Amino acid sequence: MEQNQQPVFKIEKLYVKDLSLEVPNAPAIFLDQTDPTINIELSTQAAAVGEGFFEVTLKVTVTSKLAAEDKVVFLVEAAQAGIFQIRNVQDNELEPILMIGCANILFPYAREAVSDAVTRAGFQPVLLAPVNFEGMYEARQQELAQQPKIEVPVQ
Repeated sequence: MEQNQQPVFKIEKLYVKDLSLEVPNAPAIFLDQTDPTINIELSTQAAAVGEGFFEVTLKVTVTSKLAAEDKVVFLVEAAQAGIFQIRNVQDNELEPILMIGCANILFPYAREAVSDAVTRAGFQPVLLAPVNFEGMYEARQQELAQQPKIEVPVQ
C-alpha cells in the first residue's frame, strides 16, 4: 500500500509538436552582410491528457531582423512537447513540476530543433543560452499576484 503512495515522475514521450521556418527575403537576404539582431521568446503550457498524464509544450520563437531596415532575416517557431506521467504529488507541487521540471527536460530538445532549422536554412546556428525556468515561473507568479482582482457581484 505504501508503495502506491510514492510520487511518480516518468517521461512517456518527447516529440516535436510543431516546427516552422520562414526566410521571407531569400535569396536577397543572403547577400546582405549586415549583422542582424535576434529576438527570442519562450512560453510553456501544460494540460492534462489523462489520469496522471500531462502534456507539456515549450514553445520557442526566434526572430532575426536587420535592425536598420526592419527586414526579417528568418523566423523559427519550435514547439517541443512531452507527455509526462506524474502521480501522488500534492496539488501545490504539480504546477512547478510541469512548468519548471518538465520545461528543463524539454529545453535541450527545443534548442537542438531551433539550431538545426536555422543551419538548414543556410545561416549560422543559433545556440540558445540556458534558461532559468524557476525564475521565469516565480516572476509569472508574482505578476499574477499583483494583478487586480475583479469582483463580480452576485445577483
